[in-house]
Amino acid sequence: MSSQEREVDDLDRRVIDLFAAEPRIGVLEASRRLGVARGTVQARLDKLEAGGVVTGWGPDLSPAALGYPVTAFLTLEIRQDTESGGGHDPVGAHLAAIPEVLEAHTTTGAGDLLVRVVARSNTDLQRVIDLVLADPAIVRSSTVIALATQVSYRVLPLAGVAE
Repeated sequence: MSSQEREVDDLDRRVIDLFAAEPRIGVLEASRRLGVARGTVQARLDKLEAGGVVTGWGPDLSPAALGYPVTAFLTLEIRQDTESGGGHDPVGAHLAAIPEVLEAHTTTGAGDLLVRVVARSNTDLQRVIDLVLADPAIVRSSTVIALATQVSYRVLPLAGVAE
């Protein structure tokens, strides 16, 4: 186990499962339902957060409900020469400034970055792609449009928590 990994025990899983199912439950009610002291629940939550297991408490938002029903994945090839403005970090900073870019990952293979974007329509997707390609360090891109989501982003099964 690396220094970043944290062992998740049965009580941790129960705490995670309860807060994933009912994020607004509150520590006192969680302690009542789990049959442990309030301080124990709070300590477990603090430890899970400090260890990086729990990464946030904000609401999960739906891009489609916000008016962005189109999801696409862009594979970008970039200049590697950092002296001419290329490289992963400057391109990542450019991508981070575009609200429709939901995530970007450095990858192996034919492309250098895999970018998930959303748009208001297929026509609007062209606008988003043009914003992405405005960085001169991007030399080539390819785009695939997601038609349906078969498995949404999830992490709970990795912690042994059922969804």
